Amino acid sequence: MKLYNTSSKQKEEFIPIEKNSVSIYVCGPTVYDNAHLGHARSSLAFDLLRRVFRANGYSVVFVKNFTDIDDKIIEKMRESGKTLEEIIQTYITNYKRDMRALHIEDADIEPKATESIKDIIDFITHLKHRGFAYVIDNGVYFDTSKDSEYFSLSGRVVDEEQNQSRIEKNSQKKDPKDFAMWKFSKENEPSYPSPWGDGRPGWHIECSAMIKKYLASDGEYQIDIHGGGADLIFPHHENEAAQSRCESNQKLARYWMHNGFVQIDGQKMSKSLGNSFFLQDALKVYDGEILRFYLLSIHYRANFNFNEEDLLSSKKRLDKLYRLKKRILIDKGSSVNKAFKNNTLNALNDDLNISQALAVVDEMISEGNEKLDVEPKNKGLKKELRANIEFLEKLLGIGGLDAFAYFQIGVTEKNKTKIEELIKKRDEAKSIKDYERSDALRDELQAIGVQILDTPHGTLWEKL
Repeated sequence: MKLYNTSSKQKEEFIPIEKNSVSIYVCGPTVYDNAHLGHARSSLAFDLLRRVFRANGYSVVFVKNFTDIDDKIIEKMRESGKTLEEIIQTYITNYKRDMRALHIEDADIEPKATESIKDIIDFITHLKHRGFAYVIDNGVYFDTSKDSEYFSLSGRVVDEEQNQSRIEKNSQKKDPKDFAMWKFSKENEPSYPSPWGDGRPGWHIECSAMIKKYLASDGEYQIDIHGGGADLIFPHHENEAAQSRCESNQKLARYWMHNGFVQIDGQKMSKSLGNSFFLQDALKVYDGEILRFYLLSIHYRANFNFNEEDLLSSKKRLDKLYRLKKRILIDKGSSVNKAFKNNTLNALNDDLNISQALAVVDEMISEGNEKLDVEPKNKGLKKELRANIEFLEKLLGIGGLDAFAYFQIGVTEKNKTKIEELIKKRDEAKSIKDYERSDALRDELQAIGVQILDTPHGTLWEKL
């Protein structure tokens, strides 16, 4: 299996720290607002990674945190008048609801920063003892000048003019690159006691401390994979890497993986542009599996340009899988086709090459339909095709819906009742051989965008 390592800027053979086991930490959301398409893109990328590892026989420990204390959350408290607990509970609940709609599994461990305050304080204390931290009026800072490998992850070059612009007037920081690990509390802000004064953790230290707390074992601090969006490479992941390296004398992760940005109709997604496209709004228009398939269809490292035309094209591709599933009508499969399984997995083992994997899926669908045209009653063939689809459900998180219900997505319950009533009347007309009325009812259904199919299992329908 090969993965692109942001640290080395190249694809590398994946070699786990522990044989047949992989530890993954992914930076989750800061819970001050609802999830947007950028959150979905990152979550889907690493959900796919986890599924691919499992398919390869690995035991996976997957950790994704919630940042539940941060400047943005405090600002939300001021704006809304709500407590810290009310805000974080609301947005964590909403986040998990939206992720479930996309068939994204919960992480094995989902820690909150506020649950690890003691671990964060211990981490900073050790850094300070080793000479990598210092205290000034507004908090405890990491001394980047003491870390000879700073910038090794992001590959950034020091820009003095840029650095000068970042310095606050009368700053006590030793270097403009230095960052806060502990911020002393201001009036009416959440705070926790520490040896240096009441305050709260900085953003970067939270992840370093939680990785150590939940994934370090037997003195082995390093994890296999650290992931997140490309926007986190600098400064967040650079600072995490520096803290952990200096605290433990070990690299934080063997492999760093980052997913690309999301654009909306060619523009970078941002709240300031008003195009952040909250996931809950998208899910009101598009079914979760359709969104999942669309967002997975572009390689995770590429920037993703979200537009409705491409989404509808993607849905037509997914439709083909469900049309094949409709032809099978068998409850359970037998054994997945070995060549299909190997070809799909081999593609994904090359840095999650989703384009090649979906090309294999397209070929399976095409060949499956051709074989069914020749042998429509071949139960062995149908069971194999069903097993192929079940394999895709586990590997890609698609294909698990009822095939007929899939083609009814978007129809309201009220309209479903109307459709079922028309079908019942048509069935009654057929039973008494009133074919003129039967045909008229079929035409009426077609006029409201419904196609019907007479099968041994009864009359089935779908939205055109």
